[in-house]
This record gives sequence, C-alpha cells and structure tokens, in this order.
Amino acid sequence: MALLTARAAADRLGIGYSTLKQWIHKGHVRTTQTEGGHHRIADAEIERLLARHAPATATQPPRRRPAGVIVALSGRNRLRGFVDEVRIDGLMAQVRLRIGDQALTAVITRDAIEELRLRRGDDAVAIIKSTEVMIAREVVEEEVPARKRTAPRGRGRI
Repeated sequence: MALLTARAAADRLGIGYSTLKQWIHKGHVRTTQTEGGHHRIADAEIERLLARHAPATATQPPRRRPAGVIVALSGRNRLRGFVDEVRIDGLMAQVRLRIGDQALTAVITRDAIEELRLRRGDDAVAIIKSTEVMIAREVVEEEVPARKRTAPRGRGRI
C-alpha cells in the first residue's frame, strides 16, 4: 500500500493543498500520521475520493487555474512595443516586435504564442535577460579626428 503526502494527493485529486488539509482536519479523508505528525494518504483512499466525485468531474472539463498577474519582475531590460509579425512553424514561432524605429525578433515556442494569445498589432513587452551586454557608440565619419600615422608601438622595431 503506497502512501502519498498531502501535497501529492491533492495534485492527484486535482484540488488545492489547503482544501485537502481542511478535509483531513474535518475527518472527511482517512489518513495515517507519521511520527512527526505529517499526514499520509493511501492510494485506496484517493481512489475512494475520486470515485465519490467522479460524476461531477465527468460532466465538467478539468478546471484550469486562472493566470495570475505579474506585479513585479527582476528583469530590468524591458522594451515596450507592438507585435509587427507572428510566424508559426511546427513547434516554434517567430515574433517581431516593433520598438520605435527598431525591430526585435524573438524565437519562442508555439505554446507560448498560444498562451500569450499574441496577434499582429498587440502591445507587448520584450524582457531581455543576458549575462553579457556590449555597449557601442556610433559616430559619423566626419566627427572622427584625423590620426597621425606613426609606427606601431611595440618591443622593438623591425
């Protein structure tokens, strides 16, 4: 007889951990306790609970947790723009984001495109996380001062 933790049993039952804990404390679920006081649920008990709630779950599609709202993110490199193009090919997708007069192209999974429901014209944010960043400065050729032609500096002359 396999014993599951309350968290694993809740996942298997498709309910929240806190809901299962309430059922345990109300005596609706039979458990055994470890020496440390942790509840363990037998496979047979899980089967009993699944059978008991089978008619309700058979008629309804499985509940999907609503997506939460991200209130903060550690990435600081955020570029706001709009979706200029979305190309989907097999498992991968290419998204071109227009940011001012610049374009940023990202390759992400098809699942991510579908989950984000990205379409051309949508507002979006590119969040760039990288371990290396290079900075360059461009100058117009007229601004570059003329350099004197000198012999290269080194250890010795040829």
